[in-house]
Amino acid sequence: MKPNNDFSWEILLVEDNPADVFLTQEVLKEANISHNLQVAPDGVEALDYLRQEGDHADAIRPDIILLDLNMPRMDGHELLAMIKSDDALKSIPVIVLSSSTTAEDISRAYALNANCFTRKPMNIDLFIDVINGIQEFWFKTVVLPPSSTGSPY
Repeated sequence: MKPNNDFSWEILLVEDNPADVFLTQEVLKEANISHNLQVAPDGVEALDYLRQEGDHADAIRPDIILLDLNMPRMDGHELLAMIKSDDALKSIPVIVLSSSTTAEDISRAYALNANCFTRKPMNIDLFIDVINGIQEFWFKTVVLPPSSTGSPY
């Protein structure tokens, strides 16, 4: 089942690296899916966004979260633990997108109920391939839980 033309995916990218934010934005722009990308530079701001607090009182609940692990103030593991322990947020799929290759980071992310862990390559072409793969699988193949954004699923 494909989304109808009136549907737009709500994506929250939690990423502190401006270059990775830019690349992700550009690859998503080229995608054949309608989307709205919000960016939080760290876990504290992402949590405010998800809980619609502070400057994010009008935030729209994301259909999916792309989460980096290594960030200031609150890292990705801490944020993931908070999301997955919050009844109002835990159904949002979280894709960990990290440059970490350690077994400890991968195991910890899954122990905290990440929906998947994807390595963020340093090569631009491979990074584009990873984002395209995420789009293909998560936005065209997987059936996500219903959300307040009008998801047809």
